Amino acid sequence: MGTEAAMQHVVVMRHGDRRDNAEPLWTAAAERPWDPPLTEGGRDRAYCAGRRFRRELGFPIHRAFVSPFLRCAETAAEVVTALCAVDHDDDLRRLAGETVSVDPARVKVSIEYGLCEIFSTEAIRVDRIPKDGEWSFNISELEAMMPAGTVDRTVECVDEKLPKWGEPTREARARYVRVLQSLADKYPNENLLLVTHGEGVGAVISAFLPDLMVYDVEYCAFSHQQRRISFNSDNKFTAGNFEVVPDDLETGIRFCLTSEFKSVE
Repeated sequence: MGTEAAMQHVVVMRHGDRRDNAEPLWTAAAERPWDPPLTEGGRDRAYCAGRRFRRELGFPIHRAFVSPFLRCAETAAEVVTALCAVDHDDDLRRLAGETVSVDPARVKVSIEYGLCEIFSTEAIRVDRIPKDGEWSFNISELEAMMPAGTVDRTVECVDEKLPKWGEPTREARARYVRVLQSLADKYPNENLLLVTHGEGVGAVISAFLPDLMVYDVEYCAFSHQQRRISFNSDNKFTAGNFEVVPDDLETGIRFCLTSEFKSVE
């Protein structure tokens, strides 16, 4: 019985420019100061990232999984719009503020709790924590932001709820890697896009390149991982280990060798 080999690709990207960093006074009147939206520039950056994916990756994205935080959902909406744009003229329409025609069959989108921000004061400032302790996300509203026809509501989350508040950073970093691996195994014949937070991008790179320590991830920066998949005639698969594609580390990600960091310490 023969086998058929293929390459599976997973792109992990950070969200676009968040409004509270651009407008520090925004949080004073915000109902959800811990869940800021994108700036207009952040939306444009996200769309341009999606356009770059469409033109330069060299492979299609089949599915996108998105952190439930608003800035990630808004980023995904722009990226998926660019990935699904019907023709190049749509790029000009988007940049002019007009409606973009999309083919929703190209990419399917789902919200994934396991891609959320580190759930502690390591990532969320104490003065922005909900006073009633309620961290609520309206998944239907987040899904409605995506291009029409792209949401796949049949997909079950890897993590069905948020982490417990006070999540240790080490556990959060392991969570990002676990969720990536689970999603890749669930969809072995599809290429995936994970829209998450800066720590998620860094955690994935360090997991597959343990000699590197990521210390800065710019808005919409991304890492590209790939692995070889072999399918037999029963459509069962065996998979190799993920490897980081080094050329794509030149995308707004700053890192150093862990040996250099230890010597500084």
